[in-house]
Amino acid sequence: MNANGIASAVRSGERSAVRIVETCLDRVTQRDGATNAITRLLAERALDQARRVDALVAEGIDPGPLAGVPFGIKDLFDVEGLVTTAGSRVLAGNAPADCDAVLVSRLVSAGAIPLATTNMDEFAYGFATDNVHYGQTRNPHDTARLAGGSSGGSAAGVAAGYFPLSLGSDTNGSIRVPASLCGIWGLRTTQGLLPVEGSYPFVASLDTVGPFTASAADMRTVIEVLGGAPLDAVDPDTLRLSLLGGWFAKDLSAEMAAALSGFCKTLSIYDEIVVPGVEEARAAAFVISASEGGALHLDRLRSQPELYDPAVRDRLLAGALVPAPNVFRAHKLRRWFRDRLHEAFTQTDILVAPAVIGEAPRIDSPMLEIGGRSVPARANLGLYTQPLTLAGFPVLTVPLAVEGLPLGLQLVAPPGREDRLIAYGEMLERTGLARARLLED
Repeated sequence: MNANGIASAVRSGERSAVRIVETCLDRVTQRDGATNAITRLLAERALDQARRVDALVAEGIDPGPLAGVPFGIKDLFDVEGLVTTAGSRVLAGNAPADCDAVLVSRLVSAGAIPLATTNMDEFAYGFATDNVHYGQTRNPHDTARLAGGSSGGSAAGVAAGYFPLSLGSDTNGSIRVPASLCGIWGLRTTQGLLPVEGSYPFVASLDTVGPFTASAADMRTVIEVLGGAPLDAVDPDTLRLSLLGGWFAKDLSAEMAAALSGFCKTLSIYDEIVVPGVEEARAAAFVISASEGGALHLDRLRSQPELYDPAVRDRLLAGALVPAPNVFRAHKLRRWFRDRLHEAFTQTDILVAPAVIGEAPRIDSPMLEIGGRSVPARANLGLYTQPLTLAGFPVLTVPLAVEGLPLGLQLVAPPGREDRLIAYGEMLERTGLARARLLED
């Protein structure tokens, strides 16, 4: 199930948008007890909008490039008539949203149909979608394993075949980590490229929003809709690729190391670039995230601490106590590290790095081996995504065509060069080196 295929069939009258939505709703009802990707089904709205799409087609009117395509919405985006939860009970008393978030509205205007809101780590603070209020989202490819987070419900929903695209957010890896673990395409867009209006913030100075899709070709269509303009044409054969070494070569699982080596060998990627200061950049991302997150929630933490997930509450409280000079130094390092990445792109067009250290961890043992120590996955699955957060550059997660559980790579480009990433992703998809892992009927 891919978005372009659905839209083409609906626009031609070959398929009914209503029937597509009914099938997707049935699929969620039958499957999501095992996966727990969905927090709320938008059945009435979805069916009403599907009828409107079918009516437009019957009148000879084009409903848009995403006609009849169901999509999922991470539960921190506003949906008209619903309370925006951000994965928490803390916001339950807020008034319902009076309009859709900007990105939701743009998809709807293109003919897409909102099907459901999706599970997430509370207030997007985590990499595991282990939510004390709404439950654990499980990986569709092995429900004994994590789906990743914080946009785990959106990624798992695409992988499970509930919808071919969904919306997520990425502050420190919240699109890239679950896309890799669930075996789908995910795009952290250039910071500031897409509007965040109507999405609940986590770390305003780092937050980005972006899509998950079932194919690279779908990603092109979706990002053009969300960005409001067609991407420039890029010949992928003209692009130079280099492997990110140093920090990004440590702690890889045997499966990831083999997959990455095979990928580079097949594509004749021999250049390696070691960007300085990666470990310090990750530490700076932790400091900025903790301090801004803590400051955002401090008043509510003082008055209603019992409403929070205890693990999230404690991290937010610790962040609120970070001394201001440390935050200043973190932002200073951020600027320095961004300059180092810009320098790297004087030697190459796309940087390649693993998205995570390996396959999805088991839920009954959510730990990772990093630096010879066993550490919690919830905070450390972003080992390779979090440092790149500081630069604000676009990153495409590529699902590798490998046996076994899904593995994903990050393709990184300079700011505003999503066109390079998607063109190269489409080439990888055409040649069979990358493919989404979707549960089929």
